[in-house]
Amino acid sequence: MITHAYIDASNLFYGGKKSLGWSIDYEKLIQYIKYRFEVSKVYYFGGVETCRFPHDCLKNETICLDDLEKYLRNYIDNHKKGVSKNNIEGFNHCLKQVGFYKKLELFGYNLILKPVKTYVDINGKQKQKANCDTEMVFNLMLDRDVFDRALIFSGDGDFLVVLKHLRDVDKKYLTIISNGYKTAGDVKRFAGDKFIDFVNFRQCTERGWCGHKNQKSTLF
Repeated sequence: MITHAYIDASNLFYGGKKSLGWSIDYEKLIQYIKYRFEVSKVYYFGGVETCRFPHDCLKNETICLDDLEKYLRNYIDNHKKGVSKNNIEGFNHCLKQVGFYKKLELFGYNLILKPVKTYVDINGKQKQKANCDTEMVFNLMLDRDVFDRALIFSGDGDFLVVLKHLRDVDKKYLTIISNGYKTAGDVKRFAGDKFIDFVNFRQCTERGWCGHKNQKSTLF
């Protein structure tokens, strides 16, 4: 069986340690799911702050990290004088984020990245978002003739219609992996015993914890 994994980072990892209660070691995460579930391909859908980098979404599905890094470094080098300290710190923050994503690429993740957008909510507070739902659905449907089973790392109820189609029409084996308290009730009912609370991955993926239980999945 060919198995792919699809990670909705904004849904599963939003808030980082504050949300999960622990820090994820992303190298351990991909190694663990590749071993336990015999996954051959892992997609990671997330947002990246671009500091006004001219990304053309009509030409490129995902942001090119090399081009973004070059843009950020050139800006920092050319504007060390004459701009505010906060502005330069913002570009340095974006540069660190690029470094994080390039590490994920080295670990083996297939990245689909969208620019983070800033907006003002109805209360006048500045918020950020980078919703990759459409990209995740697109890649799921694009690959449906390639994989036999898929791990869906998201509890977002918006995915339910495509998950039902993949399981009931395309006859794919699906497992939903998400934070239990953040997973939509309809998704839990859909998944049944094929739902795994991500908290069960803690010992195998937490930064600073050594080793993991070498047990293959019995879910399929």
